[in-house]
Amino acid sequence: MNLVIRLFITAIVAFLLTKILPGVHFDGFGGAVIFAIVLGILNLILKPILSLFGLPLTIITLGFFALVINAIIILVADYFIDSMKVDGFWWAFIFSIALSIITSLANSMFADKD
Repeated sequence: MNLVIRLFITAIVAFLLTKILPGVHFDGFGGAVIFAIVLGILNLILKPILSLFGLPLTIITLGFFALVINAIIILVADYFIDSMKVDGFWWAFIFSIALSIITSLANSMFADKD
Protein backbone atom coordinates (compact mmCIF):
# COMPACT_ATOMS: atom_id res chain seq x y z
CA MET A 1 0.00 0.00 0.00
CA ASN A 2 2.93 2.30 0.73
CA LEU A 3 4.10 2.03 -2.89
CA VAL A 4 0.66 3.05 -4.19
CA ILE A 5 0.62 6.06 -1.85
CA ARG A 6 4.09 7.14 -2.99
CA LEU A 7 3.15 6.78 -6.67
CA PHE A 8 -0.02 8.77 -6.11
CA ILE A 9 1.91 11.51 -4.27
CA THR A 10 4.43 11.65 -7.13
CA ALA A 11 1.61 11.89 -9.67
CA ILE A 12 -0.13 14.70 -7.77
CA VAL A 13 3.09 16.68 -7.28
CA ALA A 14 4.13 16.22 -10.93
CA PHE A 15 0.69 17.31 -12.14
CA LEU A 16 0.70 20.39 -9.89
CA LEU A 17 4.24 21.31 -10.96
CA THR A 18 3.09 21.44 -14.57
CA LYS A 19 0.70 24.20 -13.53
CA ILE A 20 3.66 26.20 -12.19
CA LEU A 21 6.43 25.33 -14.68
CA PRO A 22 5.55 26.33 -18.25
CA GLY A 23 8.12 23.97 -19.80
CA VAL A 24 6.57 20.69 -18.64
CA HIS A 25 3.13 19.55 -19.81
CA PHE A 26 0.76 16.63 -19.18
CA ASP A 27 -2.43 15.95 -21.15
CA GLY A 28 -4.23 15.24 -17.89
CA PHE A 29 -3.91 13.66 -14.48
CA GLY A 30 -3.85 10.21 -16.08
CA GLY A 31 -0.65 11.20 -17.85
CA ALA A 32 0.84 12.17 -14.49
CA VAL A 33 -0.08 8.76 -13.05
CA ILE A 34 1.57 7.04 -16.01
CA PHE A 35 4.60 9.31 -15.52
CA ALA A 36 4.85 8.29 -11.86
CA ILE A 37 4.80 4.60 -12.80
CA VAL A 38 7.35 5.02 -15.61
CA LEU A 39 9.55 7.18 -13.37
CA GLY A 40 9.53 4.46 -10.72
CA ILE A 41 10.54 1.84 -13.26
CA LEU A 42 13.28 4.06 -14.71
CA ASN A 43 14.60 4.84 -11.23
CA LEU A 44 14.70 1.11 -10.53
CA ILE A 45 16.42 0.04 -13.76
CA LEU A 46 18.16 2.93 -15.51
CA LYS A 47 19.23 5.22 -12.67
CA PRO A 48 21.66 2.76 -11.04
CA ILE A 49 23.35 2.20 -14.41
CA LEU A 50 23.67 5.94 -15.09
CA SER A 51 24.86 6.55 -11.53
CA LEU A 52 27.54 3.89 -11.86
CA PHE A 53 28.87 5.27 -15.14
CA GLY A 54 28.54 8.85 -13.90
CA LEU A 55 30.23 8.20 -10.56
CA PRO A 56 33.54 9.84 -11.54
CA LEU A 57 31.73 12.98 -12.70
CA THR A 58 29.55 12.96 -9.59
CA ILE A 59 32.64 12.83 -7.40
CA ILE A 60 34.43 15.55 -9.39
CA THR A 61 31.38 17.86 -9.29
CA LEU A 62 30.72 17.11 -5.60
CA GLY A 63 27.35 15.52 -6.33
CA PHE A 64 26.04 18.03 -8.86
CA PHE A 65 26.09 15.47 -11.67
CA ALA A 66 23.48 13.42 -9.76
CA LEU A 67 21.04 16.25 -10.53
CA VAL A 68 21.93 15.94 -14.21
CA ILE A 69 21.21 12.20 -14.04
CA ASN A 70 17.77 12.98 -12.56
CA ALA A 71 17.07 15.36 -15.44
CA ILE A 72 18.13 12.69 -17.93
CA ILE A 73 15.69 10.26 -16.30
CA ILE A 74 12.90 12.85 -16.74
CA LEU A 75 13.82 13.25 -20.42
CA VAL A 76 13.80 9.46 -20.92
CA ALA A 77 10.36 9.32 -19.30
CA ASP A 78 9.24 12.07 -21.67
CA TYR A 79 10.46 9.96 -24.59
CA PHE A 80 8.35 6.97 -23.52
CA ILE A 81 5.17 8.85 -22.51
CA ASP A 82 3.04 10.37 -25.26
CA SER A 83 0.91 12.39 -22.82
CA MET A 84 3.95 14.21 -21.43
CA LYS A 85 6.02 16.98 -23.03
CA VAL A 86 9.21 18.54 -21.68
CA ASP A 87 10.48 21.57 -23.60
CA GLY A 88 14.18 20.94 -23.02
CA PHE A 89 16.95 19.85 -20.71
CA TRP A 90 16.76 22.87 -18.40
CA TRP A 91 13.03 22.41 -17.86
CA ALA A 92 13.68 18.75 -17.05
CA PHE A 93 16.45 19.83 -14.68
CA ILE A 94 14.23 22.33 -12.82
CA PHE A 95 11.29 19.89 -12.81
CA SER A 96 13.43 17.08 -11.39
CA ILE A 97 14.77 19.25 -8.57
CA ALA A 98 11.32 20.55 -7.64
CA LEU A 99 9.78 17.08 -7.92
CA SER A 100 12.48 15.56 -5.70
CA ILE A 101 12.15 18.19 -2.99
CA ILE A 102 8.36 18.32 -2.88
CA THR A 103 7.79 14.56 -3.09
CA SER A 104 10.33 14.00 -0.30
CA LEU A 105 8.46 16.42 1.92
CA ALA A 106 5.05 15.01 0.99
CA ASN A 107 6.16 11.40 1.44
CA SER A 108 7.53 12.20 4.88
CA MET A 109 4.15 13.68 5.85
CA PHE A 110 1.73 11.23 4.23
CA ALA A 111 3.41 7.88 3.64
CA ASP A 112 3.59 5.15 6.28
CA LYS A 113 6.64 5.05 8.48
CA ASP A 114 6.77 1.21 8.27
